[in-house]
Amino acid sequence: MTLVVQSLLNRRFVASLTVLAIALSVALILSVERLRDSARTSFANSASGVDLIIAPRGNDVQILLATLFGVGSTGTGMSGDVVGLLKDMPGVAWTVPLMQGDNHKGFPVIGTSEAYFEHFKHSRGEALTFAQGTPFADPQSAVIGAEVAQRLGYRLGTEIVNAHGAGSVALEVHDEAPFEVTGILARTNTAVDRMVFVSLQGFEKLHAEAEAHPADPLAAHTEEDHVENGVAGVVPAQVNAAYVGLSNRTAVLGVQRAIATYTKEPLSAVMPNVALLQLWSITGTAESALRVMSLAVVVASMIGMVVMLSAALEARRREFAILRSVGASPRDVVLMIVTEALLVTASGIVLGRLIFWGAILLAAPLLSTQFGVTLGNQMLGTSEAALLLTILCFGGLASLLPAWRVYRMTLADGLTTKL
Repeated sequence: MTLVVQSLLNRRFVASLTVLAIALSVALILSVERLRDSARTSFANSASGVDLIIAPRGNDVQILLATLFGVGSTGTGMSGDVVGLLKDMPGVAWTVPLMQGDNHKGFPVIGTSEAYFEHFKHSRGEALTFAQGTPFADPQSAVIGAEVAQRLGYRLGTEIVNAHGAGSVALEVHDEAPFEVTGILARTNTAVDRMVFVSLQGFEKLHAEAEAHPADPLAAHTEEDHVENGVAGVVPAQVNAAYVGLSNRTAVLGVQRAIATYTKEPLSAVMPNVALLQLWSITGTAESALRVMSLAVVVASMIGMVVMLSAALEARRREFAILRSVGASPRDVVLMIVTEALLVTASGIVLGRLIFWGAILLAAPLLSTQFGVTLGNQMLGTSEAALLLTILCFGGLASLLPAWRVYRMTLADGLTTKL
């Protein structure tokens, strides 16, 4: 080992470049794997507490992204009567109406009832909890996610003003009707953390004057159009979607069929898990391309290490011959080459892990705020450990070619000067 370390120190510049190349490839492939796994986990956790999503007829993935993750919108609204219809269906345990179309400084605003905080589950069945405050105290109350509170520095009692539009687009600022923060949710590491929730009545009142504008799909209606339902007392005449929880999971197909055959308006009944599979099938090609690219970078780094070892052999032939002359066997010289390769690969893996963690620390806040994706904080997952072990073994295998060349060198060849 001492000879190996001294040999690498004598070629420190080339060896350092090889270590850096391996480190960058390790950091890249770990980042791709962590991002892929974290995205899948975050999306699955967000969808774990809802059996069906009822919305105006449209693409299942679009409906899933709009309702559960606040990305985009469901398009047109649906009648509030549908919520009452769902509540009376056999096998339906609860319904939660949703209104969308506003944002607060880029965070999606959801109009809903207190039933949302009672029934919505995340992360495989965990209920929402309040870090501070309570649900809606009056129609002008607002509940914010943990990420909203942290990023904007909001506390209980803070007044917030919503704007019409999705994302960071503010088509119309509703500064005439501010909301007061009465509750802050505990962190869930899902899209809920980056959402603002207001009461159905407050959301509808905010858009009452927009009824005269037909371009607004969230236009509210008069009090006479309300139907009775829910914790808040009423469901507006038009909502964007509704979450449905079933008391009997076997009833899901019956509810879907009833919604599909509803004649008064076209509706979709989306199963979140099925829509997630559709989303993964869409993103599968991009995931595969990223993984192939990462593996290609690893292979290129291994080839670079082979080139480094092979290029140094001619200059080191006399070194190996001297080692043979003082009693080292061909096997010892081969073991020295393989050990060098393993040491270089291991150093690249360690440095790559450090680069990877630096990238995680920088990217985690952005991914959480913009996309609701929380990167895992485990030091080393099982799949990642297996991946790093594979790279280490591959580094050892890559050294066999230069090691085989060394083995073929004879003592006489090493001591003979060739012109």
